[in-house]
Amino acid sequence: MDVQFDRVTPQGLRMPGIRTLAEEVPVAIEVNGIGYAVMMATPADLEDFAFGFLQSERLGRPIDVDVHPAEQGFIVRVTVADGEAVIERVRHRTTDSACGLCGIDNLEAALRELPRVAAAVLAEPGAIFRAASALRDRQPLNARTGAVHAAALCAVDGDIRLVREDVGRHNAFDKLIGAMARQGLGWEGGFALLSSRCSYELVEKAALAGCPLLAAISAPTALAAERARGAGVALAALVRDDSLLWLAP
Repeated sequence: MDVQFDRVTPQGLRMPGIRTLAEEVPVAIEVNGIGYAVMMATPADLEDFAFGFLQSERLGRPIDVDVHPAEQGFIVRVTVADGEAVIERVRHRTTDSACGLCGIDNLEAALRELPRVAAAVLAEPGAIFRAASALRDRQPLNARTGAVHAAALCAVDGDIRLVREDVGRHNAFDKLIGAMARQGLGWEGGFALLSSRCSYELVEKAALAGCPLLAAISAPTALAAERARGAGVALAALVRDDSLLWLAP
């Protein structure tokens, strides 16, 4: 979406121009006919988003995904094999947001045990620096808007294989995980690179996707580091041009 604006300098000079803004719309997710969640997301790659979101919710791989434009946003209708799991999960949710926690009504559901990642960490820090330096050129939506996050699948040598963008950092990672599932791609010794802080929810998505190494441009929270260590996920945080913070699992 393009909007007119005035660029104002500290000296009070005003310069009119046009700016492209990132889209952010409600995306309603229905699973087996049940209203499951409404997320605010960038309306692109929604099939990928559905696949990744359901994996993060531990509902399995979708059998079918249909995306329908609606008056205010989009409705994504998903079919999964285990209907009982959907019903049980819905009992613990009343509403949802990109944080992935709103609507969870007990602590056990919020911090469920994570599977331990079996894949070994093969990538060296040099590969992370290489990927980080190339990520900006692989973010076309952010280049136009300056307002979206990216999640990238990186090979063991740091080559970027796949990128997904979204206004929400959680959504971007779900889209990447979903795109990998739909395209039959694995980590193969590589890693995920995120243009965001490393929250515990992103660590959990990495663990559920079997990702051995999660790299992010900002620092992890204490809970993120704890959950990563318990799940066997290595963290590379505060990734800069000249340094990064390495946390072994």
